[in-house]
Amino acid sequence: MDTNKLDRVVREARLAREERERDYRALALKLYPWLCGRCTREFTRANLQELTVHHRNHDHDYNPPDGSNWELLCLYCHDNEHQRLIEASRNPTGGTTAAAVGTDRPFAGLAGLLLKPSREP
Repeated sequence: MDTNKLDRVVREARLAREERERDYRALALKLYPWLCGRCTREFTRANLQELTVHHRNHDHDYNPPDGSNWELLCLYCHDNEHQRLIEASRNPTGGTTAAAVGTDRPFAGLAGLLLKPSREP
């Protein structure tokens, strides 16, 4: 196996990805106000590196020039969005399974207890 060729291919792929990211990030920062689309935190040039471009359909190669697949999110909201996607893929039913439905009836006999005459001395 020619490791030099493999190293070159990987290096070129990384450079192409970085260039593509610079292009859509720069465009997104021109199109949208510098605030997080979820928590509405505002950004300035001093902390702009904490504002990320999120792909709404999660396809980093789909970058229409009108920005319709992007939203600006802070690092925390962006991580949260991807974590929600991971959790949703692990449980496609949305958390409602037969095992999760409770069958216990803790107040079943409450009415009878309330209607009993009191035994005060």
